[in-house]
Amino acid sequence: MSQQDTIRPVLFFDGECNLCNSGVQFLIKRDKQQKFLFASLQSPAGQRALENIPGHPDSFIVYDSGRYYIKSDAGLRVFKLLGGAWSLLYSLMIFPRFLRDWVYNIIARNRYKWFGKRNECMIPTPELRARFIDT
Repeated sequence: MSQQDTIRPVLFFDGECNLCNSGVQFLIKRDKQQKFLFASLQSPAGQRALENIPGHPDSFIVYDSGRYYIKSDAGLRVFKLLGGAWSLLYSLMIFPRFLRDWVYNIIARNRYKWFGKRNECMIPTPELRARFIDT
């Protein structure tokens, strides 16, 4: 990640996953201050992020303040950063990571079966283009 990218959190998502794309759309609608940047894991930026994470998670990563968050930590971090009433969901951190990640892993493992898969990554609208990293 470059110095410019570290100013705002970056959400890396599986661009072929309908659930992941819906999550990005959900976040874009609620991120009124435009805090977040986005990149698909299939993009060059996403591939570089994966190189920095042991085990190469394949569905959801958040990069914030020089640190990568994965699985349930990533999801809860998004809610914390989103602020407002959404930040109350961060209180789920009280549950042990192994339990949170167990639930996360079930959803991640079945996401294509339950929600479907796209043939290509989401193409952002011209208005949203500046919030997507693809290089």
